[in-house]
Amino acid sequence: MSTATGSVRPRAQVHRGTVVAAAWWFHPGLLGEAEARRRVLAAWRPGATVWALAGGHLLKLAASCKSAVEAAPGLPLVLESGVLTSAPLSPKERERLAPPPGAVVLVHEGIARMYGPGALRQVDPGTWLDVSAWRRVRVKGLGAPPPPMKSALEPLPAPTRATFGPKVPALAPEAERMLARMAGREVPVMREGFFERVRRVFSRKPGEAVLTVRREGFFSRLRQAFRTETQGTPGTGARAGWLARLLAGMRGRNGATASQGSLPAPGARPAEPEGPGALEQLKEWMLRNTLLGQLVGRRKGDYLRHLFELFEQGNLDEALRHAIPLGKDMDARAKLALGVPGPRETLRIQPQGRSGAAQSFGGGPAVFEALRERYRETFRRLEREGRIDEAAFVLAELLEATEEAVSFLERHGRFQLAAELAEGRDLPPGLVVRQWFLAKDVERAVAIARRSGVFADAVLRLEKTHPAEAQALRLLWAESLAEAGDWSRAVDVVWPVSSARHLARAWVARGIQAGGTGSAKLLARLALAFPDGFGAAREDIQTLLSDDTSTRAPERLAFATELLRADASDARSALLVPTVRSLMRDEVMEELPSNARLLQQLHALKDPALAALRTDLPTPRASQRSPWSETHDLPHVRVWMDRSHAGAHAVHDAVVLPGRRVLLALGESGARLVGPDGRTLAGFDVPAFSLVLSAQGDRALALARRGDLWRVSRLDLVERRATRWCDLELDAWAPTYDGERWFTATRDVVSMVDTLAAEPRSLWRVPEVGGTVLEMAVDAKHLSFLVLHLTPGQDFERLERWVYALESGPVLRGRADMKDLRETLDALALTPDGEAMGVLIAPTEDEEPGPWPYYVAPIVARRFHRPARPDGERMGVVLTPSWSVTRFQKRELHTAVLRTVADHPRATVEFSGTPPQVVRLTEDWCVVHDLHGRVVWLDLHSGEVHRVPVV
Repeated sequence: MSTATGSVRPRAQVHRGTVVAAAWWFHPGLLGEAEARRRVLAAWRPGATVWALAGGHLLKLAASCKSAVEAAPGLPLVLESGVLTSAPLSPKERERLAPPPGAVVLVHEGIARMYGPGALRQVDPGTWLDVSAWRRVRVKGLGAPPPPMKSALEPLPAPTRATFGPKVPALAPEAERMLARMAGREVPVMREGFFERVRRVFSRKPGEAVLTVRREGFFSRLRQAFRTETQGTPGTGARAGWLARLLAGMRGRNGATASQGSLPAPGARPAEPEGPGALEQLKEWMLRNTLLGQLVGRRKGDYLRHLFELFEQGNLDEALRHAIPLGKDMDARAKLALGVPGPRETLRIQPQGRSGAAQSFGGGPAVFEALRERYRETFRRLEREGRIDEAAFVLAELLEATEEAVSFLERHGRFQLAAELAEGRDLPPGLVVRQWFLAKDVERAVAIARRSGVFADAVLRLEKTHPAEAQALRLLWAESLAEAGDWSRAVDVVWPVSSARHLARAWVARGIQAGGTGSAKLLARLALAFPDGFGAAREDIQTLLSDDTSTRAPERLAFATELLRADASDARSALLVPTVRSLMRDEVMEELPSNARLLQQLHALKDPALAALRTDLPTPRASQRSPWSETHDLPHVRVWMDRSHAGAHAVHDAVVLPGRRVLLALGESGARLVGPDGRTLAGFDVPAFSLVLSAQGDRALALARRGDLWRVSRLDLVERRATRWCDLELDAWAPTYDGERWFTATRDVVSMVDTLAAEPRSLWRVPEVGGTVLEMAVDAKHLSFLVLHLTPGQDFERLERWVYALESGPVLRGRADMKDLRETLDALALTPDGEAMGVLIAPTEDEEPGPWPYYVAPIVARRFHRPARPDGERMGVVLTPSWSVTRFQKRELHTAVLRTVADHPRATVEFSGTPPQVVRLTEDWCVVHDLHGRVVWLDLHSGEVHRVPVV
């Protein structure tokens, strides 16, 4: 037993009221040894320690917590000036005991005894657990980690020389040098002796052009000298060289002002040039005013003359090898080539297009048009001769008429080459999908369509010329939507295919079970479009239209809108009267927007069944209630959740589904679907710590960490079925997905994951973003993510924001450094359109509380609010385009403040206790929950508050 080193009889024997307890003391003499140990283990938390003290057990907590003395599991001890005391001591009592830091003052049997730090003996509570009845189980390893995610769309190899047949001649050595010059690459100077030149001349083929390989000439040396003068050399500073002064003089002769030739200040952004650059002006002046210009012009003329002769002689192979590529339109500021272009490396189409600083001749529009006409004649001749690939080569490479080349190849049945050319040259995704579908590569066509969302465009392109293929692609499109849970769109897509009405019937039934406004639309279609549909839908329609609450008013509005679009029939006439009555009942509810215009449109149908209701048609209300986010004079909603509201399970994540249902992630206990009344509708036996909800709200992904990997399971909330999918290495992920495409980040790779595939595969990826992805956000139109760049060996951090547009496939719209958010990496928020925000966490006492750092993306026109800074420790922020939630903690009080984009507070949710709050925020709802099982969510359209019991 530990020994006290001092004692005194205090006036107060115990603490009273509510205290901030730092430790508990459990006395076996009062509780019994078994009960005392049970209470210690029940109150133990990670980080706590147990000590033997005065014949009892002292439990030191990892973090102090508020506790009512009457309800405490043991005798509470408060930390005062580094000393644990079980009762409040007066200054004189404390002076008599003189406890050193780390000591414990325990009042027992009316006497306060002081125990020094050395009097405490640490106890391992693990020895209290009897594991003798446990049975050892042999385990085995899980095996190797899963392989890296495969890509569904590997890059295509460029067509080779063999693609165009064996008649393509070999590339001449001098052509390689000229091609490198046209591409802007540095070429080593080649020296060629007399015998080499003789051998080359006699070994050339008939009609082949003779091009002499020369040493680096005056123009090459002049070009290098100009680069040296304009770029500067070490030690020259900002002094302009002789060539710059010469250029300024030539500009003066041409009427330019001398002041425009001044060099810009260091770091300044140069203005966009209004005409040819300095080098082009110099070349043009020298070619017009010197003998060397005449020599170059003579060489160009000889080359062009020989090229035209090759075309006229019908030597098409050599002509095409030396042909000059032309654009669709002649650029008036085209660069003048310093040398004669060499022959083409190979007679092939390059799907990726030409790269480098390719140069064109200076010869005016006449030469340009003459060459264009020669190429057109060559194309027609090659087509007549059946040389389809060479003819397409002329269109794609020499005339740069890529779409015409693709159409030409398709017309002649060369679908594979047409698809490769369309994809390689970045033609519209709908055209690319069409070409791959015609090439019978259905898997690639569907993958590109899903990646870019261009099924509709591709189907329209096919319907014009290939109706059977268009119908097949339409069915694949509808099946993809159905697998993603978008039942309403799937039915709309498959409806034109009359032979697939049985699929539409099954999808309508599945969509009705999903709930929401889409379910109401499908309910109307079931009653009107299928022979047995009216009887099957009668009960559900009656339930919907007889409901007199505002909760299902949006569903009734969607049902009525679908009736308005339907063709006249007996079934529609039978449904119009009860539908109009329900809309008239909703019209008198002040909390709902007016639907009088829809009522007038329904009465305009002139259906005889509506004649009796025509006089009762209400007039539109003069004033309608504004949405909750736009109304400024609404009362502030406050929600308080204490320990009495705790649930039976820890809630790790929660999302709101259509029909006011809630999906809860309960960790290793699985996931649970809860109805509006708190009743459990379904349980999913898969581990769930994070949820990724689909846009339709009828399926979700459940994530659970397994070491360095994440176990991903798929939840079907309509069939109420859960299946394990895969193990993935994840660093960040988007909190929502569209049912089939999910954006994730692993290391420095951002991927679009196909969640419908049997094994994970990527439809699209950014292979290297240069850092660690911290946050991701996505919606139907945008993807944005934040990348943290760290410089090895230096204390430097750079935060970068990437924004992509998703409407026609991921297209990068912007990248920007976010210097204002460098110090707020622990609390960042991001919207799909690229707006970011950060807050400082836990400022020290001597730190001046300045304004919050924040950043507004350039593509967003408005400025987001700068929230007020209340006292307390900062925890974080959650952001959407219209809302923000600020979370902060002050001791044991956790607070979440919901604000509109105009900085108007709408709600405050407060939790008492140690677990921090977790917030999920969308444009429609906000959920706040914690590990004590307390869940509350707010409807951001009506402002209603819903508490979810977790039992």
